[in-house]
Parts: sequence; C-alpha cells; structure tokens
Amino acid sequence: MSLLVKICGLSTPETLDVALQEGADMVGFVFFSPSPRHLGLEAARELGRQAKGRAIKVALTVDADDPTLENIVETLRPDILQLHGRETIARLRDIKAKFGLPLMKALAVETADDLAPLAGYAAVADRILFDARAPKGATRPGGLGTVFDWQVLAKLDLKLPYMVSGGLTADNVAEAVRVTRAGGVDVSSGVERSPGIKDPEMIREFIRAARAIEELTVR
Repeated sequence: MSLLVKICGLSTPETLDVALQEGADMVGFVFFSPSPRHLGLEAARELGRQAKGRAIKVALTVDADDPTLENIVETLRPDILQLHGRETIARLRDIKAKFGLPLMKALAVETADDLAPLAGYAAVADRILFDARAPKGATRPGGLGTVFDWQVLAKLDLKLPYMVSGGLTADNVAEAVRVTRAGGVDVSSGVERSPGIKDPEMIREFIRAARAIEELTVR
C-alpha cells in the first residue's frame, strides 16, 4: 500500500497546483480564523473546484458548530472532515450522522498517556491523525512546526488507518514513517517560508521525499 501524502493549509491556486501536479493524495483547507492558513468560503469554493477529481479534499475545522460545518460542506464539497479540536466521541457520532462524510480525528500527542482516548475515537472515526500537542498558550492546536516523540507510536497496534503530523519536513519524513509505521504523512508549516505562506519548491521536495520511502512497509 502506498504512503498517503497530505499537504495541508493550502490557500492559493498556485501552491495548490504544485501540490496537485506533484501527486499529493490529499489537500487540506483550514477553516479556523486564528490560523494564518484560514480560508474564506469564496476562496475555498474556487480551490475546491481546482482540486476536484485530482486529490482528496480535506476540510480542517476546530470545534466547529453545525452551521459552520454546513457552510463548509456546501462550499468546498470536501471528501473528508478533519476534526482538530476537542471534539468528543459523541460529537463525532453526531457529525457523521448529520453530514455523512468520513471523519479524520486529530489526536494531540506528547506522551503515551495521550493515547488513552484513542480506542473510543477509533470506533467512530475513519482515520486518525497523530499531531504534536500544542504548547500552553498557543492560539491553535496544530500547524506550529512542533515534532512529538514518534517512539510513543512505535508499538501502536491500530487497525484503523492513521497518519502522522507535527513538524514534518523533507528531511525527517522518512524517519517519522520508519518509527511510527504510519500509512500517511501530513505537512503544513514544514513546506512554508513563513507562517501561512507555502513555498512551491518545499512542497515539491516534501512530496518527492515521501515518495522515495514508499518501499517501506506501511499500513
């Protein structure tokens, strides 16, 4: 099975096109106003049209209410909803029932204790994303360029597909996959020249580095 590569926080037609041309499997769009990658609905509509049929469209939200999700779903027509906040297991069930879309739940990781809620989320979500826990006082839960200790996942036995994120770059993605055995990788700040500003060449380098390790055993 090939490694899934997700470029998240895309916000311009030019950088989205680079990700698509290089063969990104998933492209992520952020709907969270404190983030420098936040998209308005009209911009999202155009980017969604550009990506349609070329990659899996992922809408990233943080503790969004139903009206917000309705607007995003209607505008972007995402293939997956990425829930990156403090959403409970019950909230995941409600969202799945209401919108009928696959869910990817982000789980903040710092120590092995952070895996305690995993079984409950895995029973409802379609995919898990392990991301670095944001430091205290951070205004957003991800996209901060922070790496967590991948050894926390080294002995993970999870049947559900999972991805790893948090401070990934073209230089460390191979090691992240080797340690975690993740079936996918997700990058945002690691392909930016400044917060929210994607660098086309960094996108190319990351995707090529990820493709170079596809011969590794992944699941």
